[in-house]
Amino acid sequence: MKDLLPQISQWLQEEKAMAMAFVLNTWGSAPRPLGSFLLMTSDMEMAGSVSGGCIEGQVLKAAQDSLETELSQRLQFGVSNEEAWASGLSCGGEVSVFVSPFFAQSADGKQVWEALNSALTENKPAILLTSLSEKAAHTLVFPDGKWVGHEPNEALLQQALTAFAHRYHQLISEGEEEYFVHVFPQKPQLIIIGAAHLAADLVQLAASFQFETIVIDPRGIFLHKTTFAQPPDQLHNQYPSEILSNMELNADVFAVVLSHDPKIDDNALQVLLRSEVAYIGALGSRKTHAKRQARLLEAGFTEVEIARIHGPVGIAINAVTAREIALSIMAEIIQVRNRSVA
Repeated sequence: MKDLLPQISQWLQEEKAMAMAFVLNTWGSAPRPLGSFLLMTSDMEMAGSVSGGCIEGQVLKAAQDSLETELSQRLQFGVSNEEAWASGLSCGGEVSVFVSPFFAQSADGKQVWEALNSALTENKPAILLTSLSEKAAHTLVFPDGKWVGHEPNEALLQQALTAFAHRYHQLISEGEEEYFVHVFPQKPQLIIIGAAHLAADLVQLAASFQFETIVIDPRGIFLHKTTFAQPPDQLHNQYPSEILSNMELNADVFAVVLSHDPKIDDNALQVLLRSEVAYIGALGSRKTHAKRQARLLEAGFTEVEIARIHGPVGIAINAVTAREIALSIMAEIIQVRNRSVA
């Protein structure tokens, strides 16, 4: 839904009646994953997708019905082999889709939409709960347990928070009611310790995958003399611990130490290893990494804590140039991130 915010804002300003649809469940080789979102106006404009195109026409018809009746619908589709091939798949599958009027335009849902829009715009995490009834109700839950909208009971709230912890959308039940959980984590952050040519290549790659990039290096000559084709979102000329100690180091944060200077790299690792960041990578040969491990053991870190470090960093692709090394690091980060949401 994040990528549809500009279109949603425009249609709301134009006061166009809107319906929404999203993928509830899939079986076999389905065209789009759970949570995939489609928005439609009463004059049949569309944004987003719930399939590769093979069921959109039927969903659009159901959306028009929902706008007329102000009721939600649950649709089931079998995607034939022929349709699957047309969508770039090797075989067919089944897709369950929920269609309803867009909640931003209802009296009960307006507050929920305003809170969700604010969270997504400000890159803050949120969880959207939708009851799968004819009169769908919506609740926006935040990771601290606060909520806006239809009041959830404790069991439902905990299921929403569990889904958020695992970073995946899911269909859940509470009593006789079914709900869908849309999870919106914050935009991932990549913290890079040490500014150099490799850091510049890594910033550029990370930005192309929608990461917020933060470069930290107390060595002013490296920080200010490195040419960044893609400027980092943040640039800090301080020791890592001074910056990291004031950051929220959660599961949406990934970090790589590249400075080659133990005073700087170890200063960062001693904060990162006792945080909840999703990934810690460290540049250097096996010999360099062994020395790093010994220093951290001497500093009081356990072998289990030290084992969190991906070192030597990156997926083995026989990288030689700085850009190739950056590619291997970015590939490993994406591998770790996707594994956590699988």
